[in-house]
This record gives sequence, C-alpha cells and structure tokens, in this order.
Amino acid sequence: MTLALTSMMVNKPYLPIAAGDLSVQSAWLLVAFFAAAGLLIVGLNFGPFIFSLYTLGLFLGTIYSVPPLRMKRFPIAAFLIIATVRGFLLNFGVYYATRAALGLAFEWSSPVVFITTFVTLFALVIAITKDLPDVEGDRKYQISTFATKLGVRNIAFLGCGILLMNYIGSILAAIYMPQAFRQWLLIPAHMIFASCLIFQAWVLEKANYTKEAISGFYRFIWNLFYAEYAIFPFI
Repeated sequence: MTLALTSMMVNKPYLPIAAGDLSVQSAWLLVAFFAAAGLLIVGLNFGPFIFSLYTLGLFLGTIYSVPPLRMKRFPIAAFLIIATVRGFLLNFGVYYATRAALGLAFEWSSPVVFITTFVTLFALVIAITKDLPDVEGDRKYQISTFATKLGVRNIAFLGCGILLMNYIGSILAAIYMPQAFRQWLLIPAHMIFASCLIFQAWVLEKANYTKEAISGFYRFIWNLFYAEYAIFPFI
C-alpha cells in the first residue's frame, strides 16, 4: 500500500477507497473510462480549439494526481498546474475559445482578465493550503508538505495574507477602472469577503488549530472561491 493511500486512510477514512467501498482496480477503470468518454464527447461536439484546451487540462490534471508523477506533492508544481487550469484554461481560454466557436473576433475583456488574474493568485492559496486538513496523516507517515514543514498556523496566515492582497487589488481595480467594473458591487463584496476571511482566521486561532477547525477553515477558502464566481457575472 502506498504512503499516499495509507495517509488517506488516516486523513479521510470516509472516502470510497479508504472505506473499502471501492477497490483500487475499480477506481482505475472508472478514471480511465471517464477520461476517454470526456475526450470523445468534446472531440465530437466542439471545435478543435476547445478540444485542445480540454486535452491540455486533462493532461495537467493527470500529472497532478496520478502516480508515479503526482505533482501535487510539490508546492511549486501544484501551484503552476492549479493556476494554469483554474486560472488560464477555465477563464481566459474557455472564454476566447467559445468566442472563436461562435465566429466572434478576438476582443479583450477587462472582467475576463480580472477573473483570470484573481483565480491565478487564488490558486497559490489553494496550493499552499490544500494539505492543511491532511497534516495529521502526513506527519504520521512523514509525507513532506508546506503544512508539515512550516506549521499549520504559518500556512493559514500566509494563505490569508495572499487572499487579502487579492481582495485589496480587486477593490483598487474597481476604484481606478470605473468604466470597466461596477464599483457598487465589486468594492463592498470584496470588503465583505475580506472581513469574513479575517473572522475565520480568528475562529481558527481561537480553536487552537484542531483538526475540525482546520477542515472548516479550508472549506471556507473554497467557499470564497465559489463566491467570486457567484458575483462575476454582475461585476
């Protein structure tokens, strides 16, 4: 049994493989089937540009998660992959690929550039905080991560600092580019998000970084990620 699987049994015993509900062999078959099905669906229904983007995203996702590479083990590589997929491919790439598929000319869009930049920086936060909920098992089986090296508190504060800079940048973008963004939404929304983040960091500190508190904090970071997309169509 690999260290990663052993660690998962400690950190997330409720997941199908760790719980024994799904065998490793069955998991491999499902992954291979859905990867092939995805390529087939996109290849038959969309243009070559979108298919190329999809293939690149699938490749990056594979080297991120699948042995023997599992680039998620390395913070810099994890950041670059997450930033490329969630930042560039899913925002800038898909937007302009869709325009091309509709026969529309290339045109710069300030909101698309904004969300691409925002999510790229957010990817750095995800890359350094993704191992926070798993720190117990990682320490037990000597799996090296930023969280085990620098400590949960330091990583949590670092992630909060980067996110706060992201929110400050968003507010400044609204102030200095009123012709591109709706100030009445972008400024108060990011002030609220920043305030909620500071409160969650305080809650984590007060809870003395228990496993439950760490998991809740990490879930909240993802909620902030989804919240950004919730307001994006209206900015």
